[in-house]
Amino acid sequence: MSGTVCIGSRDSQLALVQTHWVQGELQRAHPETQFSVLEMKTQGDKILDVPLAKIGDKGLFTKELEAAMLDRRTDLAVHSLKDLPTILPEGLILGAITEREDPRDAVIIRQDLEAANLEQLPDGALVGTSSLRRLAQLKHHYGDRFRFKDIRGNLNTRLRKLDEGQYDAIVLAVAGLKRLGSEMASRISDILPPEISLHAVGQGALGIECRSGDEAILALLTSLNHPPTALRCRAERAMLRALEGGCQVPIGVYSEIKDDTTLSLQGVVASLDGQQLVRAHRSGPADDPEALGSAVADDLKAAGAQQILEAIFKLARSPEVIAPGALPAQ
Repeated sequence: MSGTVCIGSRDSQLALVQTHWVQGELQRAHPETQFSVLEMKTQGDKILDVPLAKIGDKGLFTKELEAAMLDRRTDLAVHSLKDLPTILPEGLILGAITEREDPRDAVIIRQDLEAANLEQLPDGALVGTSSLRRLAQLKHHYGDRFRFKDIRGNLNTRLRKLDEGQYDAIVLAVAGLKRLGSEMASRISDILPPEISLHAVGQGALGIECRSGDEAILALLTSLNHPPTALRCRAERAMLRALEGGCQVPIGVYSEIKDDTTLSLQGVVASLDGQQLVRAHRSGPADDPEALGSAVADDLKAAGAQQILEAIFKLARSPEVIAPGALPAQ
């Protein structure tokens, strides 16, 4: 394909690192085509003084990028797949899913503290996270040992707040820190195992969205798609879709492909206070990830996930702010 292809991207540091990586990969695979980048701010980038869960997550970091594609100002968009809703606007599809970086959650502890992990922090330590999923699982595992407070901003801003002493530790995605380079990755104090924190749906992978029926663009994106990652993420997204959850709901997953033919998927749903937590785990044929995701969702519902989620959705509709800082600091 000759001519120019325009890629839409959020203008945050991490988003641009990811988008420029995609741009470079496409340029190498298709030297006859020129790839440009159009930067823009999304609603989630503009509102930094309100917890994510209170804003809502229907296209919080994607709507503006999707509008640009539908208006034909851009031809595709690069997303952190965990931010991309499981139901896309009419006329758009997920054209490729890139190879996954480490999807786990990282703990970064303030450098002046003599602690290598959360277990070594003193009781009452203040932990920053903007994720209800991380909050709920940490509260379930550690009980009342820590206090939690919401934290917003890009990675540099969050690390600065940590270093200034506003927090004793913060929890971030391993993938984002690694993509920003070795200096950022070196800040990782510990990585949370699945027994403590299952990661977000799609975490660590990039989703490339484009217009449906745009065969020329879809053909270009073939070089970016990583089938094993795509199968895992399709199962995770199917589970999330069946639970009618979103990016800001305490739903976690862990998936892996065994022997190239078997896909394993574990899911968790937790209440905001961590008191209730249900898990489900299944394995199935790797070539039918959506069926596996739906089955795990059914198992979670049977174990009580529906009641947990309904309580959270009811709270979300109330005037009360759902956020780590809005819960009792214990």
